[in-house]
Amino acid sequence: MKLWGGRFTKETNELVNSFNASISFDQKFYKEDIEGSIAHVTMLAKQGIITDSEKKSIISGLKSILEDITSGKLEIDNVHEDIHSFVEAHLTNRIGDAGKKLHTGRSRNDQVALDMKLYTRKEILEMDTLLKNLLKSLLSIMKENTETIMPGFTHLQKAQPVTLAHHIGAYFEMFKRDRSRLNDIYKRMNYCPLGSGALAGTTYPLDREYTASLLGFNGPTLNSMDSVSDRDYLIEFSSAMSIIMMHLSRFCEEITIWNSNEYQFIEIDDAYSTGSSIMPQKKNPDIAELVRGKTGRVYGTLMSLLTTMKGLSLAYNKDMQEDKEFVFDAIDTTKGCILLFNGMIDTMVFNKDNMRASAEGGFTNATDAADYLVNHGVPFRDAHGIIGKLVLYCIDNNKPLGKLSLDEYKAISPVFEEDIYNAISMETCTSKRNTTGAPGQEAMKEVISIYEKYLED
Repeated sequence: MKLWGGRFTKETNELVNSFNASISFDQKFYKEDIEGSIAHVTMLAKQGIITDSEKKSIISGLKSILEDITSGKLEIDNVHEDIHSFVEAHLTNRIGDAGKKLHTGRSRNDQVALDMKLYTRKEILEMDTLLKNLLKSLLSIMKENTETIMPGFTHLQKAQPVTLAHHIGAYFEMFKRDRSRLNDIYKRMNYCPLGSGALAGTTYPLDREYTASLLGFNGPTLNSMDSVSDRDYLIEFSSAMSIIMMHLSRFCEEITIWNSNEYQFIEIDDAYSTGSSIMPQKKNPDIAELVRGKTGRVYGTLMSLLTTMKGLSLAYNKDMQEDKEFVFDAIDTTKGCILLFNGMIDTMVFNKDNMRASAEGGFTNATDAADYLVNHGVPFRDAHGIIGKLVLYCIDNNKPLGKLSLDEYKAISPVFEEDIYNAISMETCTSKRNTTGAPGQEAMKEVISIYEKYLED
Protein backbone atom coordinates (compact mmCIF):
# COMPACT_ATOMS: atom_id res chain seq x y z
CA MET A 1 0.00 0.00 0.00
CA LYS A 2 1.23 3.48 -0.92
CA LEU A 3 0.10 6.58 0.94
CA TRP A 4 0.20 8.44 -2.38
CA GLY A 5 -0.57 7.62 -6.02
CA GLY A 6 -3.54 9.60 -7.31
CA ARG A 7 -1.23 11.91 -9.24
CA PHE A 8 0.57 9.04 -10.97
CA THR A 9 -0.49 7.07 -14.07
CA LYS A 10 2.33 4.50 -14.11
CA GLU A 11 3.65 2.06 -11.53
CA THR A 12 6.92 2.92 -9.87
CA ASN A 13 9.93 1.04 -11.18
CA GLU A 14 10.64 -1.88 -8.85
CA LEU A 15 14.24 -0.80 -8.34
CA VAL A 16 13.00 2.68 -7.48
CA ASN A 17 10.58 1.15 -4.98
CA SER A 18 13.40 -0.73 -3.27
CA PHE A 19 15.71 2.28 -3.35
CA ASN A 20 13.03 4.58 -1.98
CA ALA A 21 11.63 2.29 0.72
CA SER A 22 12.71 2.65 4.32
CA ILE A 23 10.74 -0.11 6.03
CA SER A 24 13.78 -2.37 6.29
CA PHE A 25 15.16 -0.02 8.95
CA ASP A 26 12.38 2.35 10.07
CA GLN A 27 10.40 -0.66 11.34
CA LYS A 28 12.69 -0.26 14.35
CA PHE A 29 10.33 2.37 15.73
CA TYR A 30 6.98 0.69 15.19
CA LYS A 31 6.16 1.27 18.86
CA GLU A 32 6.85 4.98 18.57
CA ASP A 33 4.80 5.21 15.37
CA ILE A 34 1.79 3.63 17.07
CA GLU A 35 2.30 5.69 20.24
CA GLY A 36 2.31 8.89 18.18
CA SER A 37 -0.75 7.81 16.22
CA ILE A 38 -2.72 7.10 19.40
CA ALA A 39 -1.91 10.58 20.71
CA HIS A 40 -2.82 12.11 17.36
CA VAL A 41 -6.28 10.52 17.10
CA THR A 42 -6.94 11.32 20.77
CA MET A 43 -6.34 14.97 19.92
CA LEU A 44 -8.42 14.74 16.72
CA ALA A 45 -11.40 13.46 18.71
CA LYS A 46 -10.95 16.13 21.37
CA GLN A 47 -11.08 18.76 18.64
CA GLY A 48 -14.17 17.21 17.02
CA ILE A 49 -12.29 16.37 13.81
CA ILE A 50 -13.18 12.70 14.21
CA THR A 51 -15.86 11.13 16.44
CA ASP A 52 -15.25 9.43 19.77
CA SER A 53 -16.45 6.19 18.22
CA GLU A 54 -13.87 6.50 15.43
CA LYS A 55 -11.18 7.34 17.97
CA LYS A 56 -11.96 4.25 20.05
CA SER A 57 -12.00 2.04 16.98
CA ILE A 58 -8.69 3.42 15.70
CA ILE A 59 -6.96 3.15 19.09
CA SER A 60 -8.25 -0.39 19.59
CA GLY A 61 -6.96 -1.33 16.15
CA LEU A 62 -3.57 0.29 16.76
CA LYS A 63 -3.16 -1.47 20.09
CA SER A 64 -4.01 -4.81 18.52
CA ILE A 65 -1.37 -4.22 15.83
CA LEU A 66 1.19 -3.32 18.49
CA GLU A 67 0.36 -6.43 20.47
CA ASP A 68 0.58 -8.67 17.40
CA ILE A 69 3.92 -7.23 16.25
CA THR A 70 5.39 -7.51 19.75
CA SER A 71 4.23 -11.11 20.16
CA GLY A 72 5.44 -12.07 16.67
CA LYS A 73 1.96 -12.85 15.40
CA LEU A 74 2.24 -10.03 12.85
CA GLU A 75 5.49 -9.82 10.91
CA ILE A 76 6.60 -6.54 9.38
CA ASP A 77 7.15 -7.20 5.67
CA ASN A 78 8.84 -5.30 2.87
CA VAL A 79 5.67 -4.99 0.80
CA HIS A 80 5.04 -1.56 2.27
CA GLU A 81 7.19 1.51 1.71
CA ASP A 82 7.67 2.40 5.34
CA ILE A 83 6.45 1.61 8.83
CA HIS A 84 3.77 4.34 8.57
CA SER A 85 2.10 2.77 5.53
CA PHE A 86 2.44 -0.70 7.06
CA VAL A 87 0.58 0.33 10.22
CA GLU A 88 -2.08 2.31 8.36
CA ALA A 89 -2.73 -0.53 5.89
CA HIS A 90 -3.17 -3.11 8.63
CA LEU A 91 -5.32 -0.72 10.62
CA THR A 92 -7.67 -0.16 7.69
CA ASN A 93 -7.84 -3.90 7.04
CA ARG A 94 -8.84 -4.46 10.66
CA ILE A 95 -11.32 -1.66 11.33
CA GLY A 96 -12.42 -0.49 7.86
CA ASP A 97 -12.84 3.12 6.67
CA ALA A 98 -12.25 4.61 10.12
CA GLY A 99 -8.61 3.62 9.67
CA LYS A 100 -8.34 5.95 6.70
CA LYS A 101 -8.94 8.91 9.03
CA LEU A 102 -5.80 8.21 11.07
CA HIS A 103 -3.67 10.44 8.86
CA THR A 104 -5.99 13.46 9.07
CA GLY A 105 -4.06 16.64 9.84
CA ARG A 106 -0.59 15.21 9.53
CA SER A 107 2.03 14.27 6.93
CA ARG A 108 4.63 11.55 6.89
CA ASN A 109 7.12 14.39 7.24
CA ASP A 110 5.97 15.39 10.72
CA GLN A 111 5.11 11.78 11.53
CA VAL A 112 8.63 10.48 10.92
CA ALA A 113 10.07 13.52 12.69
CA LEU A 114 7.97 12.59 15.71
CA ASP A 115 8.85 8.88 15.55
CA MET A 116 12.56 9.64 15.39
CA LYS A 117 12.33 12.05 18.31
CA LEU A 118 10.41 9.57 20.43
CA TYR A 119 12.90 6.82 19.61
CA THR A 120 15.94 9.03 20.20
CA ARG A 121 14.54 10.34 23.47
CA LYS A 122 14.11 6.77 24.75
CA GLU A 123 17.61 5.79 23.63
CA ILE A 124 19.16 8.82 25.34
CA LEU A 125 17.59 7.73 28.63
CA GLU A 126 18.81 4.15 28.17
CA MET A 127 22.32 5.33 27.37
CA ASP A 128 22.29 7.60 30.38
CA THR A 129 21.41 4.61 32.59
CA LEU A 130 24.31 2.61 31.14
CA LEU A 131 26.68 5.50 31.82
CA LYS A 132 25.39 5.83 35.37
CA ASN A 133 26.05 2.12 35.96
CA LEU A 134 29.54 2.57 34.54
CA LEU A 135 30.14 5.47 36.91
CA LYS A 136 29.07 3.30 39.84
CA SER A 137 31.70 0.74 38.84
CA LEU A 138 34.36 3.42 38.55
CA LEU A 139 33.46 4.85 41.93
CA SER A 140 33.73 1.40 43.50
CA ILE A 141 37.27 1.07 42.13
CA MET A 142 38.11 4.53 43.42
CA LYS A 143 36.91 3.77 46.96
CA GLU A 144 39.07 0.66 47.13
CA ASN A 145 42.22 2.29 45.78
CA THR A 146 42.80 5.64 47.45
CA GLU A 147 46.17 4.34 48.64
CA THR A 148 47.11 2.30 45.56
CA ILE A 149 50.14 4.12 44.18
CA MET A 150 50.89 4.09 40.46
CA PRO A 151 52.79 6.29 38.03
CA GLY A 152 51.02 9.18 36.37
CA PHE A 153 52.11 9.86 32.81
CA THR A 154 52.62 12.70 30.39
CA HIS A 155 53.81 11.98 26.82
CA LEU A 156 53.52 8.27 27.80
CA GLN A 157 56.49 8.84 30.13
CA LYS A 158 56.34 8.43 33.88
CA ALA A 159 55.80 11.85 35.42
CA GLN A 160 54.61 11.91 39.03
CA PRO A 161 53.12 9.35 41.40
CA VAL A 162 49.35 9.32 41.71
CA THR A 163 46.84 6.83 43.06
CA LEU A 164 44.68 4.47 41.08
CA ALA A 165 41.66 6.20 42.59
CA HIS A 166 42.88 9.51 41.20
CA HIS A 167 43.56 8.04 37.76
CA ILE A 168 40.14 6.39 37.56
CA GLY A 169 38.59 9.65 38.78
CA ALA A 170 39.74 11.35 35.58
CA TYR A 171 37.49 8.99 33.61
CA PHE A 172 34.67 9.51 36.10
CA GLU A 173 34.79 13.20 35.18
CA MET A 174 34.71 12.38 31.46
CA PHE A 175 31.68 10.11 31.66
CA LYS A 176 29.98 12.57 34.01
CA ARG A 177 30.30 15.21 31.30
CA ASP A 178 28.89 12.71 28.80
CA ARG A 179 25.76 12.35 30.92
CA SER A 180 25.48 16.13 31.09
CA ARG A 181 25.65 16.36 27.30
CA LEU A 182 22.90 13.74 26.92
CA ASN A 183 20.76 15.66 29.39
CA ASP A 184 21.26 18.90 27.43
CA ILE A 185 20.29 17.20 24.18
CA TYR A 186 17.16 15.72 25.76
CA LYS A 187 16.05 19.13 27.00
CA ARG A 188 16.71 20.85 23.69
CA MET A 189 15.00 18.23 21.52
CA ASN A 190 11.95 17.70 23.72
CA TYR A 191 9.46 19.62 21.59
CA CYS A 192 6.81 17.94 19.50
CA PRO A 193 6.80 18.31 15.69
CA LEU A 194 3.49 16.50 15.15
CA GLY A 195 0.89 18.76 13.54
CA SER A 196 3.43 20.60 11.39
CA GLY A 197 2.14 18.80 8.32
CA ALA A 198 4.40 18.47 5.30
CA LEU A 199 5.92 21.91 5.96
CA ALA A 200 3.14 24.52 6.29
CA GLY A 201 0.91 23.28 9.08
CA THR A 202 -2.73 22.43 8.40
CA THR A 203 -6.16 24.04 8.17
CA TYR A 204 -7.58 21.54 10.67
CA PRO A 205 -8.05 23.01 14.17
CA LEU A 206 -5.37 20.89 15.82
CA ASP A 207 -4.42 21.32 19.47
CA ARG A 208 -0.69 20.81 19.19
CA GLU A 209 -0.10 21.69 22.82
CA TYR A 210 -2.40 18.86 23.86
CA THR A 211 -0.68 16.35 21.57
CA ALA A 212 2.70 17.42 22.93
CA SER A 213 1.53 16.93 26.52
CA LEU A 214 0.14 13.45 25.74
CA LEU A 215 3.57 12.42 24.45
CA GLY A 216 5.57 13.94 27.30
CA PHE A 217 7.05 16.86 25.38
CA ASN A 218 7.63 20.30 26.87
CA GLY A 219 5.47 21.78 24.13
CA PRO A 220 5.04 21.95 20.35
CA THR A 221 7.73 23.11 17.96
CA LEU A 222 7.17 26.71 16.82
CA ASN A 223 8.04 26.59 13.13
CA SER A 224 6.54 23.95 10.89
CA MET A 225 9.31 24.15 8.27
CA ASP A 226 12.01 23.64 10.85
CA SER A 227 9.95 20.93 12.55
CA VAL A 228 10.10 18.58 9.59
CA SER A 229 13.66 19.38 8.51
CA ASP A 230 15.44 19.58 11.88
CA ARG A 231 18.06 16.90 12.43
CA ASP A 232 20.19 18.94 14.83
CA TYR A 233 19.29 16.69 17.73
CA LEU A 234 20.56 13.64 15.83
CA ILE A 235 23.79 15.42 14.98
CA GLU A 236 24.16 16.45 18.61
CA PHE A 237 23.40 12.92 19.78
CA SER A 238 25.91 11.51 17.30
CA SER A 239 28.46 14.01 18.56
CA ALA A 240 27.76 13.04 22.17
CA MET A 241 28.10 9.35 21.28
CA SER A 242 31.36 10.08 19.47
CA ILE A 243 32.72 11.76 22.60
CA ILE A 244 31.54 8.84 24.77
CA MET A 245 33.33 6.45 22.42
CA MET A 246 36.44 8.64 22.46
CA HIS A 247 36.49 8.43 26.26
CA LEU A 248 35.99 4.67 26.16
CA SER A 249 38.71 4.39 23.54
CA ARG A 250 41.22 6.35 25.62
CA PHE A 251 40.52 4.13 28.59
CA CYS A 252 40.79 1.02 26.41
CA GLU A 253 44.16 2.20 25.12
CA GLU A 254 45.41 2.41 28.70
CA ILE A 255 43.95 -0.98 29.56
CA THR A 256 45.75 -2.46 26.57
CA ILE A 257 49.02 -0.91 27.74
CA TRP A 258 48.45 -1.92 31.37
CA ASN A 259 47.68 -5.48 30.23
CA SER A 260 50.97 -5.80 28.33
CA ASN A 261 53.82 -8.00 29.56
CA GLU A 262 55.95 -4.90 30.06
CA TYR A 263 53.52 -3.27 32.50
CA GLN A 264 51.41 -6.06 34.01
CA PHE A 265 49.32 -3.52 35.94
CA ILE A 266 46.11 -5.50 35.42
CA GLU A 267 44.75 -8.95 34.79
CA ILE A 268 41.72 -9.01 32.50
CA ASP A 269 39.18 -11.68 33.36
CA ASP A 270 39.11 -14.71 31.06
CA ALA A 271 35.49 -13.91 30.18
CA TYR A 272 36.65 -10.66 28.55
CA SER A 273 39.80 -11.98 26.85
CA THR A 274 40.57 -14.21 23.90
CA GLY A 275 43.51 -16.40 22.89
CA SER A 276 45.58 -16.96 19.79
CA SER A 277 44.99 -19.69 17.22
CA ILE A 278 48.73 -20.34 17.02
CA MET A 279 50.40 -18.94 20.15
CA PRO A 280 49.17 -20.83 23.23
CA GLN A 281 50.57 -18.34 25.74
CA LYS A 282 48.53 -15.39 24.47
CA LYS A 283 45.71 -13.73 26.38
CA ASN A 284 44.54 -10.81 24.28
CA PRO A 285 42.56 -7.74 25.41
CA ASP A 286 40.19 -8.03 22.45
CA ILE A 287 37.24 -6.27 24.07
CA ALA A 288 39.36 -3.21 24.80
CA GLU A 289 40.74 -3.28 21.26
CA LEU A 290 37.31 -3.70 19.66
CA VAL A 291 35.82 -0.83 21.64
CA ARG A 292 38.77 1.28 20.53
CA GLY A 293 38.18 0.19 16.93
CA LYS A 294 34.42 0.75 16.94
CA THR A 295 35.00 4.37 17.92
CA GLY A 296 35.76 5.17 14.28
CA ARG A 297 32.47 3.59 13.27
CA VAL A 298 30.51 5.98 15.51
CA TYR A 299 32.58 8.92 14.28
CA GLY A 300 31.46 7.93 10.78
CA THR A 301 27.82 8.46 11.74
CA LEU A 302 28.52 12.01 12.85
CA MET A 303 30.40 12.87 9.66
CA SER A 304 27.73 11.21 7.49
CA LEU A 305 24.94 13.24 9.10
CA LEU A 306 26.85 16.50 8.86
CA THR A 307 27.62 15.82 5.21
CA THR A 308 24.03 14.82 4.41
CA MET A 309 22.59 17.97 5.97
CA LYS A 310 25.14 20.52 4.82
CA GLY A 311 23.52 21.46 1.50
CA LEU A 312 19.82 20.90 2.10
CA SER A 313 17.36 23.71 1.45
CA LEU A 314 14.15 23.94 3.48
CA ALA A 315 12.05 22.06 4.16
CA TYR A 316 11.96 18.24 4.03
CA ASN A 317 14.16 16.42 1.50
CA LYS A 318 14.38 12.68 0.93
CA ASP A 319 18.08 12.88 1.79
CA MET A 320 16.99 13.00 5.41
CA GLN A 321 15.90 9.37 5.22
CA GLU A 322 19.62 8.62 5.45
CA ASP A 323 19.68 9.69 9.09
CA LYS A 324 18.21 6.49 10.46
CA GLU A 325 20.46 3.57 9.57
CA PHE A 326 23.60 5.39 10.67
CA VAL A 327 22.10 6.63 13.93
CA PHE A 328 20.55 3.26 14.75
CA ASP A 329 23.93 1.61 14.25
CA ALA A 330 25.76 4.25 16.31
CA ILE A 331 23.28 3.86 19.17
CA ASP A 332 23.54 0.06 19.19
CA THR A 333 27.34 0.23 18.93
CA THR A 334 27.76 2.78 21.72
CA LYS A 335 25.37 1.03 24.10
CA GLY A 336 27.02 -2.32 23.45
CA CYS A 337 30.48 -0.88 24.04
CA ILE A 338 29.50 0.78 27.34
CA LEU A 339 27.92 -2.47 28.55
CA LEU A 340 30.90 -4.67 27.63
CA PHE A 341 33.42 -2.16 28.91
CA ASN A 342 31.64 -2.00 32.25
CA GLY A 343 31.70 -5.77 32.54
CA MET A 344 35.41 -5.83 31.71
CA ILE A 345 36.48 -3.30 34.35
CA ASP A 346 34.13 -4.81 36.93
CA THR A 347 36.02 -8.11 36.70
CA MET A 348 39.50 -6.69 36.17
CA VAL A 349 42.18 -7.37 38.82
CA PHE A 350 44.74 -4.65 39.60
CA ASN A 351 48.31 -5.73 40.31
CA LYS A 352 49.01 -3.11 42.96
CA ASP A 353 52.61 -4.17 43.69
CA ASN A 354 53.55 -3.82 40.03
CA MET A 355 51.94 -0.38 39.89
CA ARG A 356 53.88 0.82 42.90
CA ALA A 357 57.16 -0.65 41.67
CA SER A 358 56.68 1.12 38.35
CA ALA A 359 56.10 4.44 40.12
CA GLU A 360 59.23 3.97 42.23
CA GLY A 361 61.37 3.09 39.25
CA GLY A 362 60.65 6.04 37.03
CA PHE A 363 61.86 9.08 38.99
CA THR A 364 58.24 10.08 39.54
CA ASN A 365 59.33 11.68 42.83
CA ALA A 366 61.81 14.04 41.15
CA THR A 367 59.40 16.98 41.39
CA ASP A 368 59.02 16.37 45.12
CA ALA A 369 62.81 16.31 45.49
CA ALA A 370 62.92 19.73 43.83
CA ASP A 371 60.14 20.95 46.15
CA TYR A 372 62.22 19.70 49.09
CA LEU A 373 65.08 22.00 48.04
CA VAL A 374 62.68 24.93 47.55
CA ASN A 375 61.33 24.37 51.07
CA HIS A 376 64.95 24.59 52.27
CA GLY A 377 65.52 27.99 50.65
CA VAL A 378 66.79 27.03 47.19
CA PRO A 379 65.19 29.01 44.31
CA PHE A 380 63.01 26.70 42.19
CA ARG A 381 64.98 27.19 38.99
CA ASP A 382 68.20 26.22 40.79
CA ALA A 383 66.44 23.31 42.48
CA HIS A 384 65.23 22.09 39.09
CA GLY A 385 68.81 22.01 37.79
CA ILE A 386 70.15 20.23 40.88
CA ILE A 387 67.54 17.45 40.64
CA GLY A 388 68.22 17.13 36.93
CA LYS A 389 71.87 16.41 37.73
CA LEU A 390 70.78 14.01 40.46
CA VAL A 391 68.55 12.07 38.04
CA LEU A 392 71.41 11.89 35.53
CA TYR A 393 73.64 10.49 38.27
CA CYS A 394 70.97 7.90 39.13
CA ILE A 395 70.68 6.83 35.50
CA ASP A 396 74.44 6.44 35.17
CA ASN A 397 74.56 4.37 38.36
CA ASN A 398 71.28 2.49 37.79
CA LYS A 399 69.73 3.62 41.06
CA PRO A 400 66.36 5.19 41.96
CA LEU A 401 66.35 8.40 43.99
CA GLY A 402 65.26 6.59 47.12
CA LYS A 403 68.30 4.28 47.08
CA LEU A 404 70.98 6.98 47.02
CA SER A 405 73.04 7.48 50.16
CA LEU A 406 72.99 10.84 51.94
CA ASP A 407 76.62 11.34 50.90
CA GLU A 408 75.62 10.93 47.27
CA TYR A 409 72.90 13.53 47.75
CA LYS A 410 75.26 15.95 49.46
CA ALA A 411 77.86 15.52 46.75
CA ILE A 412 75.44 17.27 44.41
CA SER A 413 73.92 19.70 46.95
CA PRO A 414 74.85 20.21 50.62
CA VAL A 415 71.26 21.28 51.36
CA PHE A 416 70.06 17.66 51.49
CA GLU A 417 69.57 16.12 54.93
CA GLU A 418 68.19 12.84 56.28
CA ASP A 419 64.61 14.03 55.89
CA ILE A 420 64.94 13.85 52.08
CA TYR A 421 63.96 10.16 52.21
CA ASN A 422 60.62 10.84 53.81
CA ALA A 423 60.03 13.81 51.51
CA ILE A 424 60.34 11.68 48.37
CA SER A 425 58.58 8.52 49.57
CA MET A 426 55.66 7.47 47.39
CA GLU A 427 53.25 7.96 50.28
CA THR A 428 54.44 11.49 50.92
CA CYS A 429 54.42 12.37 47.24
CA THR A 430 50.74 11.49 46.95
CA SER A 431 49.34 12.23 50.41
CA LYS A 432 50.69 15.79 50.60
CA ARG A 433 48.83 16.80 47.44
CA ASN A 434 45.47 17.76 48.88
CA THR A 435 44.33 20.70 46.82
CA THR A 436 40.92 20.12 45.27
CA GLY A 437 41.24 17.56 42.49
CA ALA A 438 44.65 16.25 43.59
CA PRO A 439 45.47 12.59 44.49
CA GLY A 440 45.95 13.09 48.25
CA GLN A 441 43.73 10.98 50.47
CA GLU A 442 41.94 13.96 51.99
CA ALA A 443 41.26 15.46 48.57
CA MET A 444 40.09 12.10 47.20
CA LYS A 445 37.82 11.55 50.20
CA GLU A 446 36.11 14.85 49.46
CA VAL A 447 35.74 14.08 45.76
CA ILE A 448 34.41 10.58 46.40
CA SER A 449 31.76 12.08 48.69
CA ILE A 450 30.76 14.50 45.91
CA TYR A 451 30.53 11.62 43.44
CA GLU A 452 28.37 9.57 45.82
CA LYS A 453 25.90 12.42 46.15
CA TYR A 454 25.95 12.94 42.38
CA LEU A 455 25.01 9.30 41.74
CA GLU A 456 22.30 9.40 44.41
CA ASP A 457 20.72 12.38 42.67
